[in-house]
Amino acid sequence: MGATSAVTDANFASDVLQSDTPVLVDFWAEWCGPCRKVDMMLEEIASELGDKVRIVKLNIDENPETARAYRVLSVPTLTMFKGGEPVQSVAGARPKGDLIKLIETAM
Repeated sequence: MGATSAVTDANFASDVLQSDTPVLVDFWAEWCGPCRKVDMMLEEIASELGDKVRIVKLNIDENPETARAYRVLSVPTLTMFKGGEPVQSVAGARPKGDLIKLIETAM
């Protein structure tokens, strides 16, 4: 990973819910083909937006508690968090422009 970082069940609260910066969480899985497509776009977006937003990835197979808590039923699911609360979520691979709009909802 480059501009994005990984989160786990153990650090989700501190890294996402308690963040002063809006956070986009990519709920993904190793076996998910569309997740790999989204991953490249998220790296680009993270580099472009810099400190305006944090983009993190949570592997649902390795971290099932958080995935269950946010009712992630399919991957990729991208959820925007602001002030510790989810503000918008989309499921499935989306074009880069759609991902930027999702991020802008919390900025």
